[in-house]
Amino acid sequence: MCRRRGDAVASQPTIRPDTRSTGSRTSNAASSATSSSTLSFPSAIDSSSGAAFATTTTFSSSSSIASLRVSLTEKPIFSLAEIAAATNNFLAKPISSTSSAWRCSLRGRDAIVFQRPFHGDPNKHPARLAAVCRSHHRSLVSILGASLSANRIYFVYEFVQGASLADCLHNPRNPNFTPLSTWISRIQVATDLAQGLEYIHHHSAGSGTLHNRIKSSSIIVTEPQFNAMICHFGAAYLAGDVPDDQLSEDEEGGSSSFSKMSKSSGSRSRRIEGTRGYLAPELTAGGSVSRRSDVFALGVVLLELISGEEPVENMFDRDRKEYRSSSLIETARNVVGARLEEEDSSSSSAAAAATVELAGERKRRIREWVDRRLKDSFPIEVVEKLMEIALRCVEADAARRPSMTWVEGRVSKLFLESKAWAERIRVPTEISMSLGPR
Repeated sequence: MCRRRGDAVASQPTIRPDTRSTGSRTSNAASSATSSSTLSFPSAIDSSSGAAFATTTTFSSSSSIASLRVSLTEKPIFSLAEIAAATNNFLAKPISSTSSAWRCSLRGRDAIVFQRPFHGDPNKHPARLAAVCRSHHRSLVSILGASLSANRIYFVYEFVQGASLADCLHNPRNPNFTPLSTWISRIQVATDLAQGLEYIHHHSAGSGTLHNRIKSSSIIVTEPQFNAMICHFGAAYLAGDVPDDQLSEDEEGGSSSFSKMSKSSGSRSRRIEGTRGYLAPELTAGGSVSRRSDVFALGVVLLELISGEEPVENMFDRDRKEYRSSSLIETARNVVGARLEEEDSSSSSAAAAATVELAGERKRRIREWVDRRLKDSFPIEVVEKLMEIALRCVEADAARRPSMTWVEGRVSKLFLESKAWAERIRVPTEISMSLGPR
């Protein structure tokens, strides 16, 4: 197709003097910063303690201020008045009866607003928010911004269409149905969670943070591929639940950090906040949150995916005529039993036969324990390995729990093994059929 000469000339790049091009780019950047960053940034000062935020605008160089404003252009600090108007002064119906959360529309985007107590330093809030907002992963619900108001912080997250993992596994209205009715859907969720939490621990907000609220109700499962997304990313870090020294001490294999956690005090009442069944033993004993407590909670979620059961169930004992609690972790340990290599160290033929028999008995117990809604269609070897990973994550001793790098690598490998298993058992779709005699 022919083009006019003017079009051809306009499509070709033109070389301009450096002074003119630099000046145009600078003026454009300045105009865009004035129209977006400088309008939203002072609103955050008004929405919280203004005197406290006034000191945050003094940095060592003007480049740090520019970088902060650029990062806040798309992920701004919201004003409290803006959030209040979107939620009808927080009188709108909450999305859950157990949490202060509202679905609303902010700046033309469908969003979810969460309210949490604030325990951090207001002076560090803008820089922390900028670091969190620069972190992106497909397994994390994106944070759009936040707002401070006295001792409260309001998080604004992107609204994601889907259902919580808790509703997918434990729907009281229809307990015999689950959308996660195949093993591939279960291992897909497990892989997404492992990859998302590994990113939080080692790559988010610069040097990595922690989550502190891993549970099945804070995980969204989306269609059609049943991908999982972790909610409340950055909430613990921005709310001040995790001190800076805790993140520096919580290193891989740092057993000394766990002894320091058990001795820490001061904010004990807020650090042991959590859901029953997901709390690590050191948290119930008064210790501080850590990456290893996140690993513990992830192990519980993995056991939920395998069994379809809740972390803690109260059952009525007819003999004793009282209710007793049943722990998912203890049940899984009883199902798996002792490690086969520890049960008999002898190498005789009788011992080898006994080991084979014990291995078969173990697989039988695991097969009976796996969620019946999977209809006995799953690779038993993969399930057994995933249970061992989950049980390592829920070790009582925090120092013995693996890092998320180790967990993510093992779970991703099991995902590939599951895909290969699914290809082997897949029913052929191209079947030729002849009605006549051959």
